[in-house]
Amino acid sequence: MKPLKEKVSITLDSDLVIKVKELAEQDDRSFSQYINLVLKTHVESVEKDNR
Repeated sequence: MKPLKEKVSITLDSDLVIKVKELAEQDDRSFSQYINLVLKTHVESVEKDNR
């Protein structure tokens, strides 16, 4: 079963949006998929560092 998704709204700097869209395209992912991946990786890293 797929994990549940929740729709959220955030405000990002324009230059960051442009760069993330470029990176997502290079990784053959949607903008949303790429942000989800990056955030998940970051959270896992922070949790690992806090152990």
